[in-house]
Amino acid sequence: MKNIRYLLLFCSLLSACDNPTKKSMNMPQWPALKAPLAGIKPQQRILHGDTVTDNYYWMIDYFRKGPDSTAVLNYLREENEYTDTMMSDTRTLQDQLFKEMRARIKEKDESVPVFRQGYYYYSRSDEGRQYFKYCRRKGSMDAPEEVLLDVDQMAEGHAYYNVKGFSISPDNDLLAYAVDTVSRREYVIHVRDIRTGATLPDAIPDTEADPAWAADSKTIFYTAKNKQTLLSESIKRHTLGTDPAADQIVYHEKDPSNYISVEKDKTGRYIIINSVATLSSEVRILEADRPDGNFRLVQPRVPDMLYEVIPHQDRFLIYTNWNALNFRLMECTTKDTERSYWKELLPHREDVLLEEVEVFSKYMVLSERENGLVNMRVMPHNDPEHYIRFDDPAYALRSGSNEEYNTDVIRYVYSSLTTPLSTYDYNMSAHKATLMKQQEVLGGYDRSDYVTERLQAKASDGTLVPISIVYKKGFQRNGQAPLLLYGYGSYGANIDPYFSSSMLSLLNRGFAYAIAHVRGGQEMGRKWYEAGKLMQKKNTFTDFIACAEYLIEQGYTSPRHLYAQGGSAGGLLMGAVVNMRPDLWKGVIADVPFVDVVNTMLDESIPLTTNEFDEWGNPKQQAAYVYMKSYSPYENIAAVEYPNLLVLTGLHDSQVQYFEPAKWVAKIRALKQGNNVVLLKTEMEYGHGGASGRFDYLKETAFKYAFLLKLEGITQ
Repeated sequence: MKNIRYLLLFCSLLSACDNPTKKSMNMPQWPALKAPLAGIKPQQRILHGDTVTDNYYWMIDYFRKGPDSTAVLNYLREENEYTDTMMSDTRTLQDQLFKEMRARIKEKDESVPVFRQGYYYYSRSDEGRQYFKYCRRKGSMDAPEEVLLDVDQMAEGHAYYNVKGFSISPDNDLLAYAVDTVSRREYVIHVRDIRTGATLPDAIPDTEADPAWAADSKTIFYTAKNKQTLLSESIKRHTLGTDPAADQIVYHEKDPSNYISVEKDKTGRYIIINSVATLSSEVRILEADRPDGNFRLVQPRVPDMLYEVIPHQDRFLIYTNWNALNFRLMECTTKDTERSYWKELLPHREDVLLEEVEVFSKYMVLSERENGLVNMRVMPHNDPEHYIRFDDPAYALRSGSNEEYNTDVIRYVYSSLTTPLSTYDYNMSAHKATLMKQQEVLGGYDRSDYVTERLQAKASDGTLVPISIVYKKGFQRNGQAPLLLYGYGSYGANIDPYFSSSMLSLLNRGFAYAIAHVRGGQEMGRKWYEAGKLMQKKNTFTDFIACAEYLIEQGYTSPRHLYAQGGSAGGLLMGAVVNMRPDLWKGVIADVPFVDVVNTMLDESIPLTTNEFDEWGNPKQQAAYVYMKSYSPYENIAAVEYPNLLVLTGLHDSQVQYFEPAKWVAKIRALKQGNNVVLLKTEMEYGHGGASGRFDYLKETAFKYAFLLKLEGITQ
């Protein structure tokens, strides 16, 4: 339910005689085609004295490999055929959108090199190819190129191909990497001998794609997962040349609500195991030059206390929320690590969220979020501290690849709704930023043609909710312009405004795009997250509705031209707001939506369920059940006129299983009033994140854009 891609769009009312993109005066015309009718097979859920009949529970059977598996596939294919036919008059428009979005991409491109252990590492893409080549050069970018992985070649014959987890051995001779060809987060770790180009026979299945090398360059630590639930269950140790089936478990997680992972720290001295739930965490550590040793516990897990360990010089820094809602920084020796030995280094602040700590041999750099925006605080060991600040009214900022410990340079990546992705190297001694690369937008993009604002809407309880918005110059606030409002609002994930070249295809056709920074995210600090989860989850939904109403009141749009989009947990948001205010939206796009909250959270065999109890609640507890049922989209469908809906899912989705959106669509169709359409599209070969190829993904985007444009009466 995590990790979601977002769209970007904009609106202005355009004169048909002045603009080649003309808006039809007619309402969208749909083929006279009968929508698929899903079979009804009632199944009862009886819990806490409450009886609920689920007519579409049988759709889980493909996941279960049950007797109705074939019927499920047939139904999904029928829905795809229906959606394809209903959208058939947009095929030319889809092709046009795809071509113009692709034309903005610099196809032959190269990433900014990252220096590590004497080599510069980078990826480059070739014209016409979907993937990339992972390369390095020794000592200088003028040195001969070594192609470590040709992913374009490796992906041939695969509908989906994802490579991640690149990890170079300390002796620089071996590359560990992980591959998923199913789109279900089922990674296999491979090892390539860089000297010969040969792939070693060590293929380690069912992993989290996080290989971490010990100092001996022959031992790999990795996270192993349960193939059914996809939970990260154990950390294992693999020695090259041995059978992965015999790999030793060095840590087993007993609590199914925790995610676990393994990594090597920036100094290269330690292997670190993290076990993290929403509300508590635990860290174990091992010297990297003692791969056969035992991991030692830093601090036993404590309810409602999160902490991370950051090795730095001769000590451990502790990033924690212990008695510090917005987190603080503490320190301890490498020997005495339990909480009683921690000493405060930087105190908690009520108005500033400490988001991230980067360490270098002579510096600490803190990412601090204040009033919804991030600044970087540079703290040299022997000189006065200073800030790196930014001028846009709303922007996205994150640390880049900072793998070198002994350096004066930190890399960061900056973007805004009008600023393409920009990679900077900042010299912390000289206080100087150097632009290393800015995303090229081919075809003549000029950021001065667009306007971005930061607005605030008042929620039902008086809370001010930030909105980031972008539109093209000439926009008129007369209520006649189309606007797409995006939202997420879960897991404390910050939906910061970033640039998308694909978005220009809608901005240039008169759309405005806005992001509602609703509670459940962490944009305004940890309290913002706490106020949008568990028994306060409905704040996420009412915040989004308040943002929509504010944009209407201020003339940016009207219900006849207002669209909404969200995916995964943001798809839950979409499902909730169309139940609560179906009259507010002309159309809604729900990407891989988490809409069957109660049933999913009752089934611990479904991936991620047990990891999510601290986010949504456990419906086996009556109070949680009653509250979750009161907002779960699937449980609250009514006989009302819903807006036009486009619902997208993936058959192999590991985070929100295909049957949730399929059931939701079937039930809405059975109950809804009016003539608005409900379309379901299932990608039969992809999962949660959609297509893996950079051009295939644009086809998905073009399809979504075409849906919005069709509803708005824009045909070109």
